[in-house]
Amino acid sequence: MRKSILFLFIAVLVVVSACSHNNQQSNKGTEKNKITNLDENLVLVQGGAFLNTHSNFHGKKVKISDFYISKYEVTQQEWQEVMGSNPSSFPGEDRPVEMVSWYDAVEYCNMRSIKEGLEPHYVIDKENKDPENRSEHDQLRWIVTVNENANGYRLPTEAEWEYAAGGGKASKSFLYSGGDNADDVAWYWRNAGNEHLSGDWNWPAIENNKNQTKPVGFKEPNELGLYDMSGNVREWCWDWYVGMDMEMGYLRVVKGGGWIGDVSNSELAFRGKFEASGFGPDQGFRVARNG
Repeated sequence: MRKSILFLFIAVLVVVSACSHNNQQSNKGTEKNKITNLDENLVLVQGGAFLNTHSNFHGKKVKISDFYISKYEVTQQEWQEVMGSNPSSFPGEDRPVEMVSWYDAVEYCNMRSIKEGLEPHYVIDKENKDPENRSEHDQLRWIVTVNENANGYRLPTEAEWEYAAGGGKASKSFLYSGGDNADDVAWYWRNAGNEHLSGDWNWPAIENNKNQTKPVGFKEPNELGLYDMSGNVREWCWDWYVGMDMEMGYLRVVKGGGWIGDVSNSELAFRGKFEASGFGPDQGFRVARNG
């Protein structure tokens, strides 16, 4: 079943702006960013207005409150310790967990909170169907509500994610999270395999190049010390996707691009969307907590 869903995921993946001019793959920080003690890596993000000029929220009356966000994408080791299994297509303790749905991610947040003695952020009702969920393809449609005052783990909102990825109060207005050269900060379709690819986005080329996820933290961090917010795996956010092309209730927001996607998907302003019950080999997340 998962193989067929994976095939569908690849078939319907939307790739835009495939033509880009990037330098050869950069491995800066490969040794210095060797990751240890993955369980205690939360960064305090000081709130404020959006300073990054590339952000969708720049110049708008949107302000972010203080919050914490994980320095790295949730790893397979972290997932295994909480959930007792590993669904990932590319095994590795220090690689990001993938093949997880939005529902999987919110359930992980609650279970990790309980394990660490924190109050769960989410109230999850699996018995009834969410009346706000209009998707015909989502067979789960759990009702998920939030306890705003809880101190447990949660998914970042789209605005929080973009604020943190854009450098927060320390922003230098980079196009990607941490720099203007994607190869310095992101794993994406050109550089996530055996060789650096060129030309237009091409799935057979990606497959033949053996592209895959990479251990977290091996690219350059952004201004706040956050890694892989551009590339590696796409990251679930809390929000429903709402845009000129879609009303609320069909798809959830994903941010940051991944190893399959074109470089434009790794831009911090890129707004991805995916079925809440869907999962793919470049679909993961990172956690947040209230400040």
